[in-house]
Amino acid sequence: MAEFDAISKHLIQTYPDDFASFTLGREDVEVLAVIDTEQLTIEAHQTDSLIRVRIDDEEVLVHNEFQTTDSTNPPMPRRMAGYIGHAIRQHGLPIFSNVIYLRPNAGRRDPGYYVQEHLGYQFAIQYRVIRLIEIEGEHVLESGQSGLIPFTPLMKPPEGMVLDAWLQQCIHTARTHPIARSSKADYLAGMVALSELVYASETISDIIFKEGIMDLIRESSLFQSLTQESRAEAREEGLEQGLEQGIEQGGRQRAIEDILDVLEIRFDLSEAHPLSARIAAIDDLQRLKQLLRAAIQVSSLEAFEQTLDV
Repeated sequence: MAEFDAISKHLIQTYPDDFASFTLGREDVEVLAVIDTEQLTIEAHQTDSLIRVRIDDEEVLVHNEFQTTDSTNPPMPRRMAGYIGHAIRQHGLPIFSNVIYLRPNAGRRDPGYYVQEHLGYQFAIQYRVIRLIEIEGEHVLESGQSGLIPFTPLMKPPEGMVLDAWLQQCIHTARTHPIARSSKADYLAGMVALSELVYASETISDIIFKEGIMDLIRESSLFQSLTQESRAEAREEGLEQGLEQGIEQGGRQRAIEDILDVLEIRFDLSEAHPLSARIAAIDDLQRLKQLLRAAIQVSSLEAFEQTLDV
């Protein structure tokens, strides 16, 4: 889920010291830089966070990958092997990698390593699996580590405390945490959005009202950005639904025209392009529906062509 990735990256870039200390389990960590994580391969992709730090007079990388759910395609060990390999190639430094699972039920089956042993060729990569639900949230609140406090609603509550009371304690601590008002707006907006992974919207709204922070959250540039993204997704979903209804009513020829229109608008596909002729030759209406959804969702014309080849 893109919004939770964006929030996690924002917090880790703002408070890299807290995350480096948390994932390494030690305080004597000097943060040198938060690295731009754009990694260009055949297909552009990003790791969530790379922090260059100094430990015991040695420079190393701390790599944190945030996950809301289990990764199955590809499996997380394979993904991590790819991320770690690219980071080693690009930076040439020792790397400490972690997967941080946000949802309580995620990460249970992640082994924390990728191993290949085949025909005498051995390859092994190990990383740490961190499931927030297994972290004692009250200890984090008491530590005052600013970067971690917005994640505490996803952590283990004190024994015997009901979830609603735990969420209110977390939000109250964030509201009273000694940081500038300009930063606190994004801070609270991030915590509230992350809480949606576990808590009902009505529960969150009630606590926001009790704490009197709605106006502050509305000031947040992060809140405004997430709101705009939600609206864009809603418009895209409406476009997809509208076009599919048109397919049902107009049949094959309408479907072909809709796909070509979307590809022309998004990727400047011309009538003379070979893909246009391939799409026009498709007779299967169900296949055309699938291709329409792909045309709306893919990131490039090359990615659409790969879908067409399947």
